[in-house]
Amino acid sequence: MFLLAGCTVGPKYARPATEVPAGYKEAADWKAAQPSDAISKGKWWEVYGDPQLNTLEDGVTVSNQTLKEAQAQFLEARAAVRVARAGFFPDVTAGGTVARTRQSQDKALFGATSPVTYTDLQLPLDVSYEPDVWGRVRRSVEAARSEAQATAADLATVDLSVRAELAMDYFELRGLDAQKQLLDSAVDSYEKALELTDSRYKGGIASAVDVAQAQTQLETTRAQAEDVEVQRAAYEHAVAVLIGKPPAEFAQQASPLANPPPPIPPELPSALLERRPDIAAAERRMQEANAQIGVAKAAYFPTVSLTGGGGFESLGVANLLAGPSGFWSLAGSAAELVFDGGQRLGVSEEARAAYDKSVDTYRQTTLTAFQEVEDNLAALHILQQEATTQDAAVAAAQHFLDLSTSRYKGGVANYLEVTTAQSDALVNERAAVDVLTRRMTASVLLIKALGGGWNVSQLPSS
Repeated sequence: MFLLAGCTVGPKYARPATEVPAGYKEAADWKAAQPSDAISKGKWWEVYGDPQLNTLEDGVTVSNQTLKEAQAQFLEARAAVRVARAGFFPDVTAGGTVARTRQSQDKALFGATSPVTYTDLQLPLDVSYEPDVWGRVRRSVEAARSEAQATAADLATVDLSVRAELAMDYFELRGLDAQKQLLDSAVDSYEKALELTDSRYKGGIASAVDVAQAQTQLETTRAQAEDVEVQRAAYEHAVAVLIGKPPAEFAQQASPLANPPPPIPPELPSALLERRPDIAAAERRMQEANAQIGVAKAAYFPTVSLTGGGGFESLGVANLLAGPSGFWSLAGSAAELVFDGGQRLGVSEEARAAYDKSVDTYRQTTLTAFQEVEDNLAALHILQQEATTQDAAVAAAQHFLDLSTSRYKGGVANYLEVTTAQSDALVNERAAVDVLTRRMTASVLLIKALGGGWNVSQLPSS
């Protein structure tokens, strides 16, 4: 019978083929990655060289509630593997009974030598075992182990998503600090411009309209600066929640964004299948679904059970453990379900459909991963070009402002030309900051799309 223990029904798992491109469409102009250029394993955010970001990211592991929830889910799945493995072992029950009995002397078959009152002591040991003849338990363990690995990959996905969200919120916050710095500087300049215009008005050189225009420009810019504070507060609160702190207990020091993102070489397309935890989770769930087909097939075969028992039974303690007091029994049985109204067929079809669904999910996850990499490669490439163009626009707007101010002071232009130039300069400077912020968030999204330095080797093996 035990020679049949190697029979495991159900299909052997093999990862289905999926289309993998030879390269990235949007990376044609990118420099090929060198071995030393790879994204840092683990702490990928350190590539930005920002101590404040590093400190915030270190606080995610110990405090973020979403990450703790995912960790608990992984521990739950790992415990389920232990539950499934228990099927490999017999169930053993031990106990003890003590009974004091008085028999009726008038009952049938009561003999002259039969005791009227006696004590019965028992120490039984019962064993029941269902050999895994058809591999049902093995497939169940395989499914549970694959689910645990998938859940571990889910945990890595949550960790990557939370950290990427933190980095993006942090750079958005720093971008708003840069916006605030520009607006505060503009307010200072507009205050001086208002003083100059007011002096010229009092000297009879400028009109009241010029003063009103200068005042309007100043107050409008002050309002914009205050509006930035509202947006900054929202991002600051978001960062606090991501590191597990109440917003009232967290404050982020202002640090205007200034430096462009570091170069981030994309991984080879084939490596992406090993570097994305969401792809790994989808692949592990394919194996789980495949194993469930085996579990469903095992239900078509007979259930084999072995039972046994033994122990000691005696009238008194003195000879309870003596040889003559021992007893034992062994039994085996096999049972086959002959009619179930199509239940097993339905379960088998359900398992196969679930596997087909998991294959589709895996392939769609893979396609989405390549899309996300392409999207952010394109974003970084185009935004880099846009930043160059926008810098030229900033320089041109500043030159326009300088000329307009000189013309106004020389009396050959009205103040409307100055306010127009001021507005253009500020709009273009803010646009440059916005492009820089978008470049930083796109670089974070690219790292996330590449898996953040994660690898399938980090999945638990047991």
